[in-house]
Amino acid sequence: MPEDAAVEEFSARLRALKARGGRSYEALGRRLNVSASTLHRYCSGATVPERFAVIDRMARLCGTDEDERRNLEELWTRADHSRRPRPQEREPEQEPEREPESQPEPESQPEPEPEEQERERAPELAALGTLTTAPAPRRSLSRSWRGALVAGAGAAVVALAVVLVLVRPGLPTGPEATAPPASTAPPTSTTSPSTPAESSPPPFTWTADSQVWQDGCGHVYLVDRGLRGFGPPPPPGDAAVWAGANRAVHGGETLVRISLQGRSPSSAVVLQALHVRVVGRAEPLPWSAYRMDNGCGGAVTPRHFAVDLDRPRPLARPVDGYDASGAEGRTIPAVSFPYTVTSADPEELLVTARTAGCDCRWYLELVWSSEGRSGTVRIGDGEGKPFRTSGMKGRPVHEYDPVGRRWITGADSGQSG
Repeated sequence: MPEDAAVEEFSARLRALKARGGRSYEALGRRLNVSASTLHRYCSGATVPERFAVIDRMARLCGTDEDERRNLEELWTRADHSRRPRPQEREPEQEPEREPESQPEPESQPEPEPEEQERERAPELAALGTLTTAPAPRRSLSRSWRGALVAGAGAAVVALAVVLVLVRPGLPTGPEATAPPASTAPPTSTTSPSTPAESSPPPFTWTADSQVWQDGCGHVYLVDRGLRGFGPPPPPGDAAVWAGANRAVHGGETLVRISLQGRSPSSAVVLQALHVRVVGRAEPLPWSAYRMDNGCGGAVTPRHFAVDLDRPRPLARPVDGYDASGAEGRTIPAVSFPYTVTSADPEELLVTARTAGCDCRWYLELVWSSEGRSGTVRIGDGEGKPFRTSGMKGRPVHEYDPVGRRWITGADSGQSG
């Protein structure tokens, strides 16, 4: 499908959804945590959203079913692919040549004779009841030692067979056999059904994305490597893959987007509070900083929760957003607890955590209540790991020159770093 046709088909579907929902751009934008002008650019085809999450929320608010949302995601994928810039060619990484290490040649062992092979397997066969006669004696062992070895090998094989039968799936061996299997978090998204103290999952689902860039383009990573052979910055959509491949750590700031949705349209879940728990502090990493942009900015500052990780007891402080796209601008009110979500009324929370003086590992803890139940879910960076943010003061800062197709230091680019 041509580029313009893919984008136009996607934007036309968005306009139809907005008309179905009956909300104005401003009213719908408040529910989606985006400005009215940004939503208008999506519906007009001037811009394709970086992520499908905001469109998925819009579709749910406008009353779509699962098949419509799946079809809408396919349209977004084609439109996003047509607008995505072609990736820069990566310079091959030069690895230093290593001298081959000399390994001692293994000593050659003579092949055993067929009769010797049969004699060596005799204890196993005897234990399994497949021999009716005693094995031929080995010339190198006395009768007493030979008998002890045969008896010991037979006992070992029988014991192993008994253990295998007892632990075979489907045969309970005690109370542990009836225990449910331990749950594991999926590798590609940060989700959690409940805290260990809870006996059942909470009445809502959530996902957390820690690879959010400021205004969709600005972010800094700390990487333990030099400039040689280092490719260009990734598109924002590939940030998680790029950061994992380079073992990158957020430099100075981590932005986390949390999407919440109730499991039932009729039962509301009340979100009571959001807490921060720091589980590790160390000196800032002595790694180089790589800036993902040469400076960018947007007309909208989203509402968020600001976290100062350098404080002894960090708090998640709600902060108003601001939309400067209009003639006079307007304030976007901060999220205030308690807050209610259902399956038909989801919510997104944006957390901005900063540090200058530590290599911090931290979690978020969300307190909830619903229909007489209450609990706390711990939100981390996937597979139960904490988020990680390191200060970068005094570190060399590198920026990518798209013309010269190379990384340059802050001094070369006029930045102080």
